[in-house]
Amino acid sequence: MSGARRKEEPPLSSHPQQHLVANGGGGALRGSVWGKALRSDSAWEDKDEFLDVIYWFRQIIAVILGVIWGVVPLKGFVGIAIFCLINAGVLYLYFSSFQQIDEEEYGGTWELTKEGFMTSFALFLVVWIIFYTAIHYD
Repeated sequence: MSGARRKEEPPLSSHPQQHLVANGGGGALRGSVWGKALRSDSAWEDKDEFLDVIYWFRQIIAVILGVIWGVVPLKGFVGIAIFCLINAGVLYLYFSSFQQIDEEEYGGTWELTKEGFMTSFALFLVVWIIFYTAIHYD
């Protein structure tokens, strides 16, 4: 079985970067994705790559805002509403103004705006509750 390959394995020469990621050596690929994410007006050949960036930016925003909301004793609907506005607004500005992508390629503005939103909302709530309880609960 030295020359045989399973059907689900992609040929090594077709996507060498994906092969690096599968083998744990994708540091250069990951660096280039985050490099593109932080550069204005980057070219995104792979749609899933850009959607992953949107997803992880949302998670970062959720953690940061959860910590801030927990330290500053914000409570109730006001905290949730402000989180939703900031989360959606920052990501909308990111993909429409900073990256200047064509939203229609990704299914429209709404699809990009809701990409990973519920996961980030859950993470935000967990972080907010933990920090608020740890600092302000008697």
